[in-house]
Amino acid sequence: MTFTFRPVDPLKDAELLHAWVTHPKAAFWMMQDARLEDVEREYMKIAADEHHHAYLGLHEDGTPAFLMEKYDPAHRELVGLYEPGPGDVGMHFLTPPTDRPVHGFTRSVITAVMAHLFEDPAVRRVVVEPDVENKAVHALNEAVGFVPEREIQKPEKRALLSFCTREQFLAATGVAA
Repeated sequence: MTFTFRPVDPLKDAELLHAWVTHPKAAFWMMQDARLEDVEREYMKIAADEHHHAYLGLHEDGTPAFLMEKYDPAHRELVGLYEPGPGDVGMHFLTPPTDRPVHGFTRSVITAVMAHLFEDPAVRRVVVEPDVENKAVHALNEAVGFVPEREIQKPEKRALLSFCTREQFLAATGVAA
């Protein structure tokens, strides 16, 4: 599967994102009770933030396929919880609910997300901090080369701090970025 990326348009994309982030499948996104206005506000805040960016991953036909966020862990999400290295970038991704699951879709998404992040030569390592209970994402992370370091306590959750270098991604997936 081939995907392209475009920045989230907070107003234009809010309805779609609202449906995705409030769905029971997105429980670990922690926006279950968000109103449409809350989603608009959150993504407007991200759009205005020089250290946090949101993108829609698009199918070849331009249809939105998933949400990806990248952030600078020296300034967002992980401040004070680990010592960021040069070239570290933080990442979140969300695949939407579907009535017709496609085998391997989510793995294709995380592979595309990682390849996209590593297209930037300044990125040396991707950092993630999923909820410790999110076993499905831990397996996906491992499949693309992430290595868990330790559990950390964030204000909103107990998280598994994990890292993936460009070399680990290539070794795990065979995808050169």
